[in-house]
Amino acid sequence: EGNGPKPTETDKVKVDYHGTNIYGEVFDSSVESGEPITFELNRVIKGWPEGLQLMPVGSKYIFYIPYDLAYGKEAHSEKIGPYATLIFEVDLHEIVK
Repeated sequence: EGNGPKPTETDKVKVDYHGTNIYGEVFDSSVESGEPITFELNRVIKGWPEGLQLMPVGSKYIFYIPYDLAYGKEAHSEKIGPYATLIFEVDLHEIVK
């Protein structure tokens, strides 16, 4: 648990993350690419803003995002099928101003 501020729904954040499906298959990872990613919370799947708004900067959480807060009933890729639960290890580095 970090001790920094918590982001809001409209903030831009810098994170490291590792995303897998329920079978443990990695579908995306800034950790593996070696570069943290910066994005606006209101431009990603619904589960990310919900989870990140609970995280003080400096925290590392694991999100279990159900399909309705991820990509829904549609397949998104070969490793993210319809009704997919997604698992993310997320390390919140900073709120970008």
